[in-house]
Amino acid sequence: MNQYLKNLNKIEFVVTYACTGRCKHCSEGDHTSCGERIDPLIAADAVRKIAAEYNIKTVMTFGGEPLLYADAVYEIMNAAKELNIPKRQVITNGYFSKNVEQICEVSERLAQCGVNDLLLSVDAFHQETIPLEAVKVFADEAKKKGIPMRLQPAWLVSKTDDNPYNRKTREILNSFGDMEIPVGEGNIIFPEGNALKYLAEYFTDELPKNPYIEDSHDVHCVSFSPNGDVLGGNMYECDIMEILRKYRGEQ
Repeated sequence: MNQYLKNLNKIEFVVTYACTGRCKHCSEGDHTSCGERIDPLIAADAVRKIAAEYNIKTVMTFGGEPLLYADAVYEIMNAAKELNIPKRQVITNGYFSKNVEQICEVSERLAQCGVNDLLLSVDAFHQETIPLEAVKVFADEAKKKGIPMRLQPAWLVSKTDDNPYNRKTREILNSFGDMEIPVGEGNIIFPEGNALKYLAEYFTDELPKNPYIEDSHDVHCVSFSPNGDVLGGNMYECDIMEILRKYRGEQ
C-alpha cells in the first residue's frame, strides 16, 4: 500500500462538466470542457480495483450535472453497491430532463443501483437558471423510490450571513417544507471560477484557503476528472493501481 494513500477512504468522479445550469457561484467557471464525460466501465473497474486494496467508505459522483450521463452513474454505483461500500453518493441539481417518464426511469434506476445519499443542490444560485418546479418533480420521484435525500444549498459568506442570496436560498428551502426533505449543511462558496468573477464584492481582500484541497502527502480522496486524469496520471492510459503505486505527492 502506498503510504501517501494509507488513509484513502473516498473515491469521487466528476462525471462531466456539462451542466443544465449557469450558476454565478460555480467554481468551474464557464464549463469550457463540457464535451468530456467519464467512461462508465473504466470508472467502475477503478472502483473495484481501489476498493480491493483500500478501505473505501464513500463513492461519489457529481459534475457539472452527472445525470446528463446517468448510465455512468449507474455503473459506478452498481460497483459500489456490489462491494458494500457504505455511502453511495450523488450530487445533482435535479434538472437533467423535462420528460417525466425519463425522470421516473432515472429515479428508479438510481434506487436499484443503491444510491443512498442523494444531495440535491437548490439555492438562489441554481434557481437563477434552473426551474424549481422541474427539480421538485425529480425530488418527488426520488422520494417515492425510497432514495435517502438531502437538500444541499450553497451559502454565500456563511450560512448565517444576511445577504440577498442567502435570503433567497432560505425562501427556496422553505418551499420544500411540505415534501419533508431534510436540509443538509450545504457548503460555503469558495471564491474561484464564476464565484470570483461575479461575487467578488462579498469576499475579503485575503482569500480563504480552499477547503477542498487535501494534503498531497496524506490523500483521503481520489478524484477523477471526466478526461480520466487522477493523481498525476490518467486512468485511460494507465492502470489505476499503477497510478496509485507510483504516486508520490506534490514535490
